[in-house]
Amino acid sequence: MTDERRSCVDCGAKGCDGRDGRRPDFCLTDNLPGGLLEESLGHYRDGEDGEILRVAATVEHDGYLRWCRVQETMEFARRMGYRRIGIATCVGLLSESRTLARILRANGFEVFGVGCKTGMVCKTDVGIDPVCCEVGRNICNPVLQAEVLNHEGTELNVVVGLCVGHDALFYRHSAAPVTTLVAKDRVLANNPAGALYTAGSYYSRLENADMERPLPKQRVG
Repeated sequence: MTDERRSCVDCGAKGCDGRDGRRPDFCLTDNLPGGLLEESLGHYRDGEDGEILRVAATVEHDGYLRWCRVQETMEFARRMGYRRIGIATCVGLLSESRTLARILRANGFEVFGVGCKTGMVCKTDVGIDPVCCEVGRNICNPVLQAEVLNHEGTELNVVVGLCVGHDALFYRHSAAPVTTLVAKDRVLANNPAGALYTAGSYYSRLENADMERPLPKQRVG
């Protein structure tokens, strides 16, 4: 480990989860930069941030170990008063997104979805290395996805399988709050946590310094 400052990811105590739990000396609760805690709490006193926080807590409580994430998403939207739901989907997961849209509509929501390849812009047209066309000619356009859903007036946007980095751009440009239903992992059947659960065995190579791999020659979603 380097000399970088230790943080929550270096803690095994989880003392912050209770009132008087034991905490390491580097616990952020005791070492926050001045004013940050008070500033964060200020966001929850009024407006949508506070409402989201309180509604999310009721969904967590009422659905604890009972509701799958699809149901939690619907309950959250319903309790927030959101009726118009946007879906930002990878085109490789259109089947899953159609199923999600059917479920949402059956439960009274309006749904508008937009795929990542909308606009059909070639990767080389925006300065992407031509070698990247080996896994698909057209760019994923998460900024366009966000702007389309902004134009449609969606009140809550759901991410279904956007690529790493593309999802970051979508979150940045979405006017509506965003929740993720599916995190893409082409190798682990969209279960990226699988690599963490097997980091001591099958995926122990993830902690090696050199993780470069050649690009696959076949197109993937």
